[in-house]
Amino acid sequence: MDKLNFIVTSTFGLEASVKRELNKLGYENLSVIDGHIKFSGDLETIPKCNLWLRSADRLFLNIGEFFAYSFDELFEKTKMLPWENWIPENGKFTITGKSVKSKLFSVSDCQSIVKKAIVERLKIKYKKDWFEETGPEYKIKVSLLKDNVTLTIDTSGLGLHKRGYREQSVIAPIKETLASALIELSYFKKNRTFVDPACGSGTLPIEAALLAKNIAPGLTRNFISESWPQIPKNLWKNARAQAYDLIDNSFTPDIYGYDVDPKAIEISKHNAMIAGVDDCIKFNVKDINNLTLDKEYGILICNPPYGQRLTSDDNFAEFYKTMGKLLKENKTWSFYAITSNENFERYFGKKADKKRKLFNGALKTNYYQYIGPRPLKDFYK
Repeated sequence: MDKLNFIVTSTFGLEASVKRELNKLGYENLSVIDGHIKFSGDLETIPKCNLWLRSADRLFLNIGEFFAYSFDELFEKTKMLPWENWIPENGKFTITGKSVKSKLFSVSDCQSIVKKAIVERLKIKYKKDWFEETGPEYKIKVSLLKDNVTLTIDTSGLGLHKRGYREQSVIAPIKETLASALIELSYFKKNRTFVDPACGSGTLPIEAALLAKNIAPGLTRNFISESWPQIPKNLWKNARAQAYDLIDNSFTPDIYGYDVDPKAIEISKHNAMIAGVDDCIKFNVKDINNLTLDKEYGILICNPPYGQRLTSDDNFAEFYKTMGKLLKENKTWSFYAITSNENFERYFGKKADKKRKLFNGALKTNYYQYIGPRPLKDFYK
């Protein structure tokens, strides 16, 4: 089990961000295709990536890939894979699946056949005909794309966006992983002022604080693979201990979160406290029309009202116009906004320097990027 194959999944459009994160964690020779990043690692990869990946959805063990054009072929090739290396005699395993443009289009049938094939393989290993499945859980996924079958085991359990700090939220909150990716795509560094003028549940400021303090996003949650006997407990213990040691407690970032709704600010403060960054963020009730930016070279990132969060196009227009006015008045700042409103640039009053298509859940959006000047050389001193 020296070399293991992994697949990290991500929201479409964020593959490059996740790839950069994996590079920073020391992984190379990455293969990127439509929301999937493939790479190799070892057992330590499982705790390390689950704890540290900020923008990814899940980490999967890639057990095997092959082409299958019939159910018999699917059964036999699945049975040939070394499932006993991962599933113990009392292991509980469930099968989920999907099929796209494949001859084997019945997902339920594919799931059933994969389950039967794995059971037959385990019968040979454990020399028994019936399994109680009362032990650790293994979530297996069978994915078919153009007759190519990929069989994986989920090492994360709940999606990696489930940091554990967002106990309360407002309508249509942004996913934590997407919020982190928006920050990564900006030029935010821990020394630069960060402002969110419509913070809602506080997700963007909290993710900025976690990044600035170098706090692993998965540090306070659990993962399904922690119960697996194949992964020594000390690997998880050591990975968490190292993550705690890497927290930068010598620095307090300059981060602000504003919202017109007092309830949203209370929710944000509560979530920041759970995340352990309440001392890093100043949350206040404030209308964007009363917002002033008194620092230089700051970063404003916003998930402004749209979709479920506003009902009137006039409300869209006024909010976006005010954002545009703020940028004109603060020429050293960089502004970033994610929205599904196609008229954003017209209301904002300026064409974006960059525009990236992203999905906020199932909603298609654009990430508008207005990139300010680089800070002077002595800015970071």
